[in-house]
Amino acid sequence: MKYIIPICMAALAIASCSSPQNNTNTADTVSSSTTTDTIITERDVPSAPVHDTLRFVRTEGKTNLDSTTVYLNLQGATVTGQMNWTPYEKDSRKGTLKGTRSGDMIDATWTFMQEGMTDTLALKFELKNNQLLQKPLKLNTKTGREQTDESADYTVAYQAKK
Repeated sequence: MKYIIPICMAALAIASCSSPQNNTNTADTVSSSTTTDTIITERDVPSAPVHDTLRFVRTEGKTNLDSTTVYLNLQGATVTGQMNWTPYEKDSRKGTLKGTRSGDMIDATWTFMQEGMTDTLALKFELKNNQLLQKPLKLNTKTGREQTDESADYTVAYQAKK
């Protein structure tokens, strides 16, 4: 009985040191990692989409105290960001932008809060000459809501800020 515990411990120690599974896994892991790195580096990595963060500001009103700030994160065809419209001494609209980009054109949905209510607007932008241009909004008399004026040019201009 005295010899059973030491014999079992010795057997376990010998078995763990000479296990072929441990030797194989270590070699395979190193080999797989080396092979994978070579394959990825040489031919499987697609060109990464360009990621850019841009900031634009527009001021207006009699004393330029009304402002709109647009932050855009561009990653490939995906556009996300923030848009804050802050008129002087009035209720502001602050929210997120999500949309798509095709060339210099951006179609986005602005989800914002105003007076405690959440609302959305579809917006159209164009990136041109270090500016962000937007199609203006108009009032839809049937719904009483603002919407992008699809027939208008990109006339609302935001200046790039760093």
